Amino acid sequence: MPPTDRLPRAFTDGIVDFLESLRVEAGVSRNTLAAYRRNARRFARWSVSRGRAAWSAVGPRDVVDYLTHLRESGLAEATTAQHLATLRMLFRHLVAEGLVERDPAARIRSPVLRRSLPATLTVAEVEALLTAPTGGGWRDERDRALLEVLYACGARVSEAIGLRTDGIEPSLRVLRLTGKGDKTRVVPAGRRAARALSEWLEGGRRTIPGALARREVFLTRTGKPLDRSNAWRRVKRAALLAGIARPISPHTLRHSFATHLIEGGADLRSVQEMLGHASIRTTEVYTHLDSEHIRSLHRLYHPRG
Repeated sequence: MPPTDRLPRAFTDGIVDFLESLRVEAGVSRNTLAAYRRNARRFARWSVSRGRAAWSAVGPRDVVDYLTHLRESGLAEATTAQHLATLRMLFRHLVAEGLVERDPAARIRSPVLRRSLPATLTVAEVEALLTAPTGGGWRDERDRALLEVLYACGARVSEAIGLRTDGIEPSLRVLRLTGKGDKTRVVPAGRRAARALSEWLEGGRRTIPGALARREVFLTRTGKPLDRSNAWRRVKRAALLAGIARPISPHTLRHSFATHLIEGGADLRSVQEMLGHASIRTTEVYTHLDSEHIRSLHRLYHPRG
């Protein structure tokens, strides 16, 4: 296949216009835009390899063969479905702009996906994880605060590392998180999370060079904002210290937050708002986890369980 930078202009112009439309009109986040760009360019390279010179030359058979190619290359059905979703959005845009007459992806069915339940931690495991950084240094203070934000607020890792000092309301014990599509929501932090943040902001963070000039809450030793990979490493280190052998990630704490709320009797709409889910259907997966929890209790305690 031709290299990325040799795509015909007829393809690249359509992709640029599509992405700009998503950015300006739909407020799509940078990470999502990057994923759409990768998917669209990958399909464009595939189309060029089949002799197509422009989007208008692409037909339904090209889309079907491309999806077959993705499956045969080992991609999961969920990933293949994401590629198809990108193509549907792209071609709808191209039709609306008059760049193609017909949408070749319109009648292609999405694969039926089996919803997998997210991995979660028990309350005891969460407690062990949150208390794992026991040292008195600035790094342990930061890590304790980070872990508390991930669990106590159900924050995505991008929301946690993007938390700003002006997004913390100590008196109300709430945080202002910026999620997907740059949408902001206010979530309760709880006493322990508020205390951990206060200890970090008033203690170890002040010892970091240039910290006072930074608005980001979580910083590295050089005063730069903590990035995603660093946050992942801090969670994995805490899991190791806590004796949790199975793989976990920052998102595991978010899933655990939601699961523990549902198990404790929280209503689904409230959990949806705290997680920042656009659709209640996304939050409904946690009701399945709660049902499994109830079944396990029945098996354990009922005489006929």
